[in-house]
Amino acid sequence: MLATTAALVGQGLGKKVAMVTDGRFSGGTRGFMVGHVAPEAYVGGPIALVKDGDEITINIETNVVDLHVSKEELETRRNQWSPPKPNYTSGALAKYATLVGSAANGAITSPNL
Repeated sequence: MLATTAALVGQGLGKKVAMVTDGRFSGGTRGFMVGHVAPEAYVGGPIALVKDGDEITINIETNVVDLHVSKEELETRRNQWSPPKPNYTSGALAKYATLVGSAANGAITSPNL
């Protein structure tokens, strides 16, 4: 995430562009960034349904992120969504990806997911 946020800040967009992601940030991140959004895009959470041009309101006083898309449109997008292919299909990272839960639940590993 550091490369992406550094690119935004480097282009002078740190105070004009907010980055909303289910990714995790390091301590070196600067600018208006909202991370650890859950449920995550990988499992089909609302962030997976965002498209270019969608209007989003971020209220830093109430800690609310609103996607201004109708419930009907979100349902259409949800029906058309399919999970991304895993980056790893074998080895330790594949096992971790299979066992780890949502950041909303502490990102713990459990064989019962």
